[in-house]
Amino acid sequence: MSSPAERYSAARRRAAYPALVEFTASLEFGLDDFQVRACEALESGSGVLVCAPTGAGKTVVGEFAVHLARGTGRKCFYTTPIKALSNQKFADLVKVYGPGEVGLLTGDTVINGDAPVLVMTTEVLRNMLYAGSSTLDSLGYVVMDEVHYLADRFRGAVWEEVIIHLPASVTLVSLSATVSNAEEFADWLVSVRGRTEVVVSEHRPVPLWQHMLVGRRMFDLFGDADAAEHREVNPQLLRHTREQQRRLGFDHRGRPRRGRPVQRPDVIARLDDEGLLPAIVFIFSRAGCDAAVQQCLRAGMHLTNAVERAEITRIVEERTRGIAADDLQALGYWDWFDGLRRGLAAHHAGLLPVFKEVVEELFSAGLVKAVFATETLALGINMPARCVVLERLVKFNGDAHVDITPGEYTQLTGRAGRRGIDIEGHAVVAWSPELDPRHVAGLASTRTFPLRSSFRPSYNMAVNLVASLGAERARGLLSSSFAQFQTDRAVVGLAEQVRAAEQAAATHDKDIACHLGDFGEYYRLMLDISGREKTLARSGKAARRDAVTDSLTHLKVGDVIHIPGGKRAGLAVVLDPGVPRGGEHRIMVLTENRWAGRVGDSVFAEPVDALAHIKVPRHFNHKAPAARRDMAASVRNTGVTADGPRRSRRQVPAGEDRELGVLRQRLREHPCHTCPDRTEHAGWARRRQRLLDDNEHLRRKVDQRSGSLARVFDAVCAVLTSRGYLADGQVTPHGRTLSRLWTETDLLVAECLRAGVWDDLGAPELAAVVSTVLYESRRDGDLPTTLPHGPVSQAVTSTLGIWEGLVAEERGKRLDATREPDLGFVWPMYRWARGEPLAKVLAAVAGPDAEMPAGDFVRWTRQTVDLLGQISGAVGPKHRLHEVAKDAASLLKRGVVAYV
Repeated sequence: MSSPAERYSAARRRAAYPALVEFTASLEFGLDDFQVRACEALESGSGVLVCAPTGAGKTVVGEFAVHLARGTGRKCFYTTPIKALSNQKFADLVKVYGPGEVGLLTGDTVINGDAPVLVMTTEVLRNMLYAGSSTLDSLGYVVMDEVHYLADRFRGAVWEEVIIHLPASVTLVSLSATVSNAEEFADWLVSVRGRTEVVVSEHRPVPLWQHMLVGRRMFDLFGDADAAEHREVNPQLLRHTREQQRRLGFDHRGRPRRGRPVQRPDVIARLDDEGLLPAIVFIFSRAGCDAAVQQCLRAGMHLTNAVERAEITRIVEERTRGIAADDLQALGYWDWFDGLRRGLAAHHAGLLPVFKEVVEELFSAGLVKAVFATETLALGINMPARCVVLERLVKFNGDAHVDITPGEYTQLTGRAGRRGIDIEGHAVVAWSPELDPRHVAGLASTRTFPLRSSFRPSYNMAVNLVASLGAERARGLLSSSFAQFQTDRAVVGLAEQVRAAEQAAATHDKDIACHLGDFGEYYRLMLDISGREKTLARSGKAARRDAVTDSLTHLKVGDVIHIPGGKRAGLAVVLDPGVPRGGEHRIMVLTENRWAGRVGDSVFAEPVDALAHIKVPRHFNHKAPAARRDMAASVRNTGVTADGPRRSRRQVPAGEDRELGVLRQRLREHPCHTCPDRTEHAGWARRRQRLLDDNEHLRRKVDQRSGSLARVFDAVCAVLTSRGYLADGQVTPHGRTLSRLWTETDLLVAECLRAGVWDDLGAPELAAVVSTVLYESRRDGDLPTTLPHGPVSQAVTSTLGIWEGLVAEERGKRLDATREPDLGFVWPMYRWARGEPLAKVLAAVAGPDAEMPAGDFVRWTRQTVDLLGQISGAVGPKHRLHEVAKDAASLLKRGVVAYV
């Protein structure tokens, strides 16, 4: 029984926070301390930043904001970074408030758009703010779920734009994963939003145990809780892994042999034996996820009983009833369905959206027992498991294979442990010979996850800011971003380093004093000589590179050349000589080993000669295996070698440099040249110069960072002014068109509209051409070499020409270059818009060896539909493209694309 003092305190709290008392009474569970503190702060009128681990229950605070809004007759917007999360939160809130009170806005989906509670993606809210939408009237609260997403380098700026532009009357609820600089982020929120309370919890409601799977043996990563606190790895695990490494031995490079990896069916069987299902197995590869399901099916694995299989069948048939039988066949429905009935599934961005949603529903219901997933599953979708398995701790980030970070490790393993179901969660890392258990211990123990801003002014942002605030106020507003806030704090530390470097350099002045003369002057001559030698070396390299580029421009289709080194070394035939773009010349080749793709001029150290010439059919398809095989044989049968006949090429002139000779003569004549302590003096002068160089580097950093975003904004505005989107600090009619285009390549699209290069296209042709400014190929060298003849080809060529001019100007102003148009989705878009069947369209992008994943096709097509809608609105009803873009969007919205 509580004491009188405790009862009195509880009564006072109930009186102070009546809305929280009412809200808590509607819940089936009690609130944790951090949830109570955050909700009390909200009811007292403060904004809140809540940082807590995955699964800790942060969203309860967001739901309380909805409760407060409804109680005071105001609106609440609940924003998420991805559509799947928006769909999930929409369904949750509809269960509480009913379908009439809750709406959904995700760009391509509008449900009950005038509802007082709206769930939306963050981009939708940003667009509303710039447009001054009446939907914002009576807005009281905005919940920003997964606000740490502002660190995302592609989309993170949207979060900062929203936070900065929200009216002062709106209370902001920021929900974040645990970050180590929460106080810094909160300080910024206070500076732009006013009163904000920070609530941080590192407590996991369900304890998480760390394990490693070595072969078929499972080990605790740490011996006990105390060992985990001190990062002490289980001695038994260390001994066993060392024994395994000794048994496997080393390869010819001195690295541990990989050995036979543990089979995925064995992993699932072991987890089942340990009572650790349901489980998510993270595999950083879509193909790997699909292959894992197939391996388990071939092994005869069944994880469900008859009752569960019947329920799975009912749900799957109900959710896929609207998809045509031919499309289901093209989507691999029967293999997918067979896996689900056995309790197995893959989850990745390549799946059709409805297939992904079914997997999520079945897993959440406990009907699917094992999901093989890419890291996209860790983005907040409510699919908790009893156990999480990481096959590897390395992933491909788009450029290279890199180790996952401690923050990513925590986000992934945070899925383990279902609140209210499991008493503990389990994280399992599969061991391999090159993986040290102590590295895993470091990932599992690190709690330093700083949040870093990725904010950069875009063209669309610039015209919208100038339109709403004016040029000067817009420039000043950028200084209130989190990016500039972090930069300004860093500048203080750099300035202190500058002062320290200056003091250290001054102490060396006496060490370089020479009785024969000015040693500082002598040392500067030494530096001038070294600098001149480096300049001459660079100019020689530049001349050789120019000669290489010049030689590539003379190549023709059918020329046989020699690639001197790397993975593609050997003879190759030119399929497409290409044209120089963006400072690089890339040619399409087919090697004697049957590889086809583009290689750049950096591959060649010397000018490239045609060693022979063979005939290449006009419509040669380098993606067809038979065609590649025959052409590679023709290359080998030429009988030429790298030492074959050569054309004469421009040579790099050689000779003595006059300036270098003068400098060397002055050095020899300097009085300090005969000093017996010259070597010692030079050593001290080198140390002093290094300090001065470091100091200058720091000074440049200080100068660059002070007002850095404003300088980028000025450069962006300079481009917009030179191209007629801004004039005298005002937005022009062309600028207003740009302000309605929300895409990464916004200015390129606006330039194409302004130049009229898309004006004469029909609806299918426009859909195909518009796809080039959106689509990004997943692999290099997979672009088709042909385009639909006529208007599409001409419009693509014009679009590329506009892009080249834009990039040249951007580089001149030191701005990030607009991404090059990608032609890899032109044929699928063209065929789909013309009404061709799904199976034929999916095969169009990848050739006979593979098909495009259905999820990718739907995602890129929906993005094309969205951009076509923006174009229709941007050009206005009087422009021909207004109706053509609407027609193109309608043609695309059929079959699996229209299915929601």
